[in-house]
Amino acid sequence: QVQIVESGGGLVQPGESLRLTCTASGLPFRVSTISWYRQAPGEAREFVARITGEWRLKYSDSVKGRFTITRDNADNRAHLQMTNLRPEDTAVYLCNIFYTEDYWGQGTQVTVSS
Repeated sequence: QVQIVESGGGLVQPGESLRLTCTASGLPFRVSTISWYRQAPGEAREFVARITGEWRLKYSDSVKGRFTITRDNADNRAHLQMTNLRPEDTAVYLCNIFYTEDYWGQGTQVTVSS
């Protein structure tokens, strides 16, 4: 059974940083594509960042230069390092893993507010 758990969210002030973690089990993590999405209240789900099994990276324009996605295959974890956070980054952040099909976690709340 595939399980995906996100952690690391919280309340921060503008300009601060957070590091999100996606922990997975039940699938071949090393060859899976890991993505982060986010969804703000009343908004559509938005792509944030992706790392493939070959370590190919992709970022949305809104986070490029501020967010960094990495993976630790030994621990079946992926991380999203978020710096210089802005109020518009406020959302539930969800981890998506693709291996023959899409799997989703429940999400972790990130709130950026002064």
